[in-house]
Formats: sequence, C-alpha cells, structure tokens
Amino acid sequence: MAKKEQVSEEKQAKQQQYNEYVKQITPTRSLPLQMLKAFITGGLICTLGQFILNICEGNGLDKDTSGGWCSMILILLSIVLTGLNIYPSIAKWGGAGALVPITGFANSVAAPAIEFQKEGQVFGIGCKIFTIAGPVILYGIFTSWALGVIYWIGKMIGFF
Repeated sequence: MAKKEQVSEEKQAKQQQYNEYVKQITPTRSLPLQMLKAFITGGLICTLGQFILNICEGNGLDKDTSGGWCSMILILLSIVLTGLNIYPSIAKWGGAGALVPITGFANSVAAPAIEFQKEGQVFGIGCKIFTIAGPVILYGIFTSWALGVIYWIGKMIGFF
C-alpha cells in the first residue's frame, strides 16, 4: 500500500509541476485590448476599401464595377503582403480584424501556396492551397445548397 501511495504522490507532484509550467508559458491576453486591436485593424481595412470605392466611383465606374475592383485590389494587396511576410504580422497584431474580411480569406489561400511551393506545382501548391480555406468553401457551399433546398420546398408548399 505504501508503494502505491508513493507512486500516487509522485504523479500528483509531476502533475502540479506540469500545471505550473503550463501557467508560466501560456500567454496572457487582455480581451478588451484584443478587441480594440481587431476593431482598429478591421476599420483600417474597411477604410482602405471605402477609399478604393470612392476613387473608382470618382473615375466614372458604377457601384457594382467599383465593388469588383475594390475586392480585387484588396485581395491583391493581401496576397502581396502575405508573399512579403507582412500580412501575418498584421494578423497577429489585429487578430480577427485582419482575418475576417476578404483580405484574411485571401491570406488563408495564399499562405499555404507560398509555404508549400517548394514541393512542386501538384503535390505542393495544388494539394495544400486550400488546407485552411477549403473547409470554409466546403461548408459555405453545402450550407447554401441546404438553404436553397429548404427555400425551394418552402416555395412549393406556399410557405414563402
């Protein structure tokens, strides 16, 4: 019995040491500060987008065409900044403010492509490009399909 108690005490001591180690290395973050950083980052991205829209509309483009150009320019900027290894720093500082807009999605597609390009066109870029964005695309398409079926059935029975 004494040997079992000794083993149990040793396990508890190791567990306590481990818990203390985890507590030491786990970064502490201030939620209000993280929210402020996300708000600032997302706000700056949206301000840049509005600036692009205003320039396009000021040059005579209609609203839809201006929106297309705005999206393409923001995606291009995101990919270029990802390639220069700047966007990951922006995302680290701004959190969800940098990852939620279209620029974050472009980053999630470009980053694996850049990282795995050394493995070749097919097994590197082709296989790894959608490792992060793939589930978003898959579940987005599936959800759209499911809602479309629900809407279609609702139209057939006169609910909508």
